[in-house]
Parts: sequence; structure tokens; C-alpha cells
Amino acid sequence: MKPEEFEASLKRGDVSPLYFFYGDEPYLVERSTARLLEKLVDPASRDFNLNIYYGNECRGDEIVDTAQTMPMFADWRVVLVKRGQGLSQAAYDLMTHYVQDPSPTTCLIIQGEKIDQRRKFFTEIKKNGALVECKRPYENQLSSFIRGEAAGYGKRVDAAAAELLVHLVGNNLQELAAQIEKVALYIGIRDAICIDDVRAVVSDTRVDSVFELTNALGNKDMQSVLRRLQTILRDGEAPLMILAVITRHFRQLWQIRELIDRRLPEQEIGKKTGISPYFLKGMIRQARNYSTREIRRNFERLFSADLAMKSGGKPHLVLGELLLAICRERQE
Repeated sequence: MKPEEFEASLKRGDVSPLYFFYGDEPYLVERSTARLLEKLVDPASRDFNLNIYYGNECRGDEIVDTAQTMPMFADWRVVLVKRGQGLSQAAYDLMTHYVQDPSPTTCLIIQGEKIDQRRKFFTEIKKNGALVECKRPYENQLSSFIRGEAAGYGKRVDAAAAELLVHLVGNNLQELAAQIEKVALYIGIRDAICIDDVRAVVSDTRVDSVFELTNALGNKDMQSVLRRLQTILRDGEAPLMILAVITRHFRQLWQIRELIDRRLPEQEIGKKTGISPYFLKGMIRQARNYSTREIRRNFERLFSADLAMKSGGKPHLVLGELLLAICRERQE
């Protein structure tokens, strides 16, 4: 089950006695859990009907005993197990008997990182409850996430504003949600978030400097590239995140470059790439600064840099050498 399917079922009033939220996007795990708690636990009886455990600090029999306890003056007892990946094999074995026949008045929620659907514990949860996979969305799914978050504040988002948010923040959903909340408060009673609103509120974030770095690379401005990189690293931004944003930018430039070589008009390039008209002219101008062969060579460098960082190389040094190599070759 996907998070959006889970939320749709919750809106219909369908509540399972068992949930296992897992995946590589902790924001979605926490948001789904929060929505369950909001629906099932009355704040007035929270102390009596909500029990929280941590997988690396508890035993399976504690969880089962609590889950089998009737709620006090409420319809539901909620048992939340955080860090489910820390549960011992003995704990899982004990809980397997429980999930085969869960209490109808208890909602057992477990948060984890990975699952093995071949194991009986998970097959029984799938049979009697719900396995909800909270995957980090792909780049082309972020606009949908942004619109959904904005709708929660009664706002809609212009396409260019959504794209700028992605450029500035990337795929960090926690940060995206925080920035959308700030913009929604900023515009007050207006119902539409436009690109100027995003620029006014979000442009001071550190990731804005990464956005400017990629533009400097696209414009072959070596002096600006080195200055931006120094600022970003000084501010403590993660080199792997910087590398991911640069890779994304060059992927778009490569796509545009190939469409330019096919002599497609600007409007058609915009349709095929999905890039907002607000950014398209600048991106086309940057793509003209590169040949397809040059972009391909830069992707080889990006891949090598990623491998070097993940295999023990000094990230700051690897990143600096990467950008210098790109800039030097362009100047030659």
C-alpha cells in the first residue's frame, strides 16, 4: 500500500488493527503515523490509551500484553513501536502470534526501515492489516506532493512556483513541507502561491546557494562556481546533496541539448521536458554552452565523484576537484 492509498482509506473511515510503515522517507512515515493518532486518540485520554515503545529497548511480550489491554473510556487503544528494525527475532516471533489474531480495539503501529515479505510476521500483517511503503518520491512526483501539502492549507500552487520550490529545496520532503507552510502563512488570505511568494520566503535557505551554483556551472562562470561552492561548504551543506542537485541539473541540460540538436522550438522543448517557462529560457541558454559529448563526459565525472565519496574519499576535496575539472575543460 502507498501512503496516498492509506490516507484515502483513512478518510473513508477504514482503520486496520495493524500497520507497518516502512521505507526511505521518514517524513511520510511520521506524517502517516500522526494522522492515525489524530483520528484514533482523543487528546483527553492520550495518557491512558497511547503507549509508545522503541524496538531496541523493549521486548515482544511487553508489546503484546499492552496490545491485548482494553482501551479506557475510548474506542481504541494505540500501541506505537518506533525503530521497528531494532526489534529482536524473539520479539518478532512473539508478535507473529498476535498479528494472526489482533485485538479489534487496538491499533498496533510499527515503524521500520525495511521489511522481508517472505517472513511470516509480515505476511500476517499484510493479511490482517496494512504494510505501507513510504518511498522517497521521484523528481517528477514532487510537484504533486507540493500541491497536496498546499491544499492542506487551503492554497493552490502555480506550476512555476512548485518548480522553483523543487529547485531550491530538492526532494527533502521535511524541508519542502516546512517551506510550504511558511509560504502559506506569508500569503495570508490569498488562495494561490505564485513564484514571487516562493522567492520572497524561500530564497534565503542554504539550498538557494546550491541552485545558484548549478546556474553558475551552466553559464560557465568559474569564478562564481568556486565562490558559491566555498559558501555552501562553509554553511555545512552535505556534499552528496550538492552532487545530487548538480547531477539533476546536468540531466536536464542533456535532455534540452538533445532537443536543441533536433531543432525543436522552445515551446516543444518545454512540453517534452516539463520545465516551467519561467526557467526554460535560462536552461536553454545554458544547454547551448555544452555539446552532448561534453555533457556525457561530465556525467562520467559525476558518477566517479559519487563513487569516490561513498568509498572513503574526502567529500569536500572530491567535490572541489569535480567542479574544477568541469570548469577547466570548458575554458580549454
